[in-house]
Amino acid sequence: MKTALFTLLGLVLAYIAVPLLLGQNNYVMSLIIAALVIGGIALAWALLGNLGGMVSFGHSAFFGVGAYVSALLTMEAGVPVMWGLLLGGVGAVLASAVMLPVLRLRGPYFALAILAYAHIFKIIAIEWSSMTGGSGGLSSIPVFPTVLGVDLAGKVGSYLILLTLLVLFVLAYRAIRGSYYGIALRAMHDSEDATRVVGVNSTLLKAMMLFVSAFMTGVIGAFNVHYISFLEPDYAFNGVWVTLPIIAAIFGGYRTILGPVAGALTVYLIDQLVFKNLISSGHQLILGGLLVAMIIFSPRGLLPLLGKGFRRRHAAT
Repeated sequence: MKTALFTLLGLVLAYIAVPLLLGQNNYVMSLIIAALVIGGIALAWALLGNLGGMVSFGHSAFFGVGAYVSALLTMEAGVPVMWGLLLGGVGAVLASAVMLPVLRLRGPYFALAILAYAHIFKIIAIEWSSMTGGSGGLSSIPVFPTVLGVDLAGKVGSYLILLTLLVLFVLAYRAIRGSYYGIALRAMHDSEDATRVVGVNSTLLKAMMLFVSAFMTGVIGAFNVHYISFLEPDYAFNGVWVTLPIIAAIFGGYRTILGPVAGALTVYLIDQLVFKNLISSGHQLILGGLLVAMIIFSPRGLLPLLGKGFRRRHAAT
């Protein structure tokens, strides 16, 4: 009951309080949107790692493919931007289907194989200049429309779109984790061979998690390209779309559903609003030290640490 109330309060604050209190501050809203973009990728990465048992270093491939698919469809085929988000996710799923052969690999071999695919997609985007614009990129990409007098291309409108996407992703993650498939996936973590013996098709379940994770990341990539209205290969497939989400997920608690998003908001906002002002150059060093401290003192992440402290305080009262 308390969890539901806290969740409801959090949604009210996110949908109403943030736009009302910070909507006029374009700089802060830009930081929040950037943090939520990272949080969306972190959530998708954590889903693949937590349920699928696969650590990926190549989510920039899904982000970039989703961005390019949505940008090209809206520019060349006149597809509405909101549909472009969905089709960007579908494009990322198709890209992930090419990666299915590497599901036979485990551990670092899988992670490095996915990273190689990300590099391949980047090269394709650079060389296929007649379609993607090559290294020069694409500009004047359609932005979000105005609906019922609300400019969705503005900071507040874009924030509400992204927040809604993340809420839907969280609900999907929760539904999958609580389903039969989620139970089977968690059992695979203990012994994949044992689950195969009882009739669980582990390869199929892994493929499903890869598709879901790719779809989420592709949608986030599509959102981002219509938010900034520009795209080029070095940006679309940049390693930052791998490193920052992984940091955020681990910091927030990648085995929890909300941990990756909470970690992204905490890490990115503190880095930009505090550390960057303290040390303009090399402020990421402080961020790295903060991550190391979290791993040492609370390996499960920020949210489990806060939950543990809350339970202790509640027990004491």
